[in-house]
Amino acid sequence: MKNFLRLLPALALLLLPLLAAAMQRKPTDSPLGGQWRGNLKVPGGTWELVVTIVPLSNGTLYATLDVPKQKISRMPVQAELKGADVTMRIEEAGSKFVGKLAADGKHINGTWTQPALTTALVLERTTGSVINAATFKPSLPYREEEVVVPNKVAKLRLTGTLTVPQGKGPFPAVVLISDSGPQDRNAVMDNYRMFNILADYLTRRGVAVLRYDDRGVGKSTGNYRLATTADLVSDAQAAMGFLRAHYKINKTQVGMVGHGEGANVALLAGADKNPPSFIVSLAGYGLSGPEVLKRQQVEIMRLIGANTQQVTSALQLHERMLSIIRETPSNDLARAKVSAMLRMSNADIDFTMVQARAAQLTSPWYRYFIDFDPQTKLGQVQCPVLALNGAADLLVPATKNLPMLQKGLKAAGNRKVETHKLPGVNHWFQSAQTDWPLVNGQVQPTFSPKALALIHGWVAQNSTPPTPAAAPELAKPAVKAANKRTGSIATQPSQRAAR
Repeated sequence: MKNFLRLLPALALLLLPLLAAAMQRKPTDSPLGGQWRGNLKVPGGTWELVVTIVPLSNGTLYATLDVPKQKISRMPVQAELKGADVTMRIEEAGSKFVGKLAADGKHINGTWTQPALTTALVLERTTGSVINAATFKPSLPYREEEVVVPNKVAKLRLTGTLTVPQGKGPFPAVVLISDSGPQDRNAVMDNYRMFNILADYLTRRGVAVLRYDDRGVGKSTGNYRLATTADLVSDAQAAMGFLRAHYKINKTQVGMVGHGEGANVALLAGADKNPPSFIVSLAGYGLSGPEVLKRQQVEIMRLIGANTQQVTSALQLHERMLSIIRETPSNDLARAKVSAMLRMSNADIDFTMVQARAAQLTSPWYRYFIDFDPQTKLGQVQCPVLALNGAADLLVPATKNLPMLQKGLKAAGNRKVETHKLPGVNHWFQSAQTDWPLVNGQVQPTFSPKALALIHGWVAQNSTPPTPAAAPELAKPAVKAANKRTGSIATQPSQRAAR
């Protein structure tokens, strides 16, 4: 697959979905840009509030609140400036500040309001170093850690990133499974980090996400070159088992989200014992392996400008080579035969390229894939499945694969199957160019917003999120009242500690 990807025309790719990547203005571009401090009088004392505000290139403001005495760090703030009127809302604390910016731009005089407390508050701009929006990195509103997942079946270790929403949980969770070819945990292609975007989107909405480096990639052990699709199923199952054993995860609500071949890995896991709670298939194959390879071969020839006769000849050669591989169990002998056929078909072909192609065609993965037919297993998948394919996908055409997926999944009576063909979406689930946002004066491709919403909706539909705790408060009018409110920040300071 990755060899084929290199033949596709270059695409403009999405920058990371980090606010820092979209920041280019200096804080002085906005009267509020910078850091503000004020002393909030509460029963029994005074707390220092620190509000950091960074103007974004789209004209909005990124803001956070720190309360050192309460060990609150980077609590999200919605900041707005209209003329001289300033409004700051801290939804997580049920609080609000409304004031006016002084003419000198150094003070904001206003009123702080939260449950059971309304008091005057003056915020003063600090005289310290100016915050540069181009280098400012906002903290993530969730926990992120590197983890090691043991695969006892394959005797290897997978290293990945686990992102968990803030709160006690337990949370629903998903494992992300990459497309074919050795890929890292973010499924990076040039500057487009598909899984990083997807994990960030889901975790911000209450879903824990585990993404991992493929075996033999990054910090993961093992050898990807020797792995078949069936071997990769054991990796995904090990990751699912890791999540089910995690104290923050609801073990009855752990699903799989697979892309390309990763979608078929998830579906194979769904047909096995102890399946995932639900599956999201992104650009999964409904056709057999040989049929997929044939269609990709045609697309390669089309992209390089081949005529009809050349396409036909290439397909015939490919079919003959597949027959030889099936009939020749010995890899050495099969490679020799395939190499001879390649040289006969093109006398000018480089010898090194011949060897590489012959080795690829006789690899364990290729031998498995040329006999792979998802239809033999789809009927055994009884968990809920959402299948999404892009209408602009040249690698896995939606019109051919999506109906076959739907047919196979419903064959044995699975009624929890939903399919969508997304207009303008390509194999990497990037939106149509007309939907790309403008970042720093240039259009940038993005993960389809519709696809993201459908994925999250499916996860939410097939899992029950934890009951949210009561909104925390920054202060209590009396100690006795505070003791009765166990969900408050004051009684649980460690929950908001800076990481």
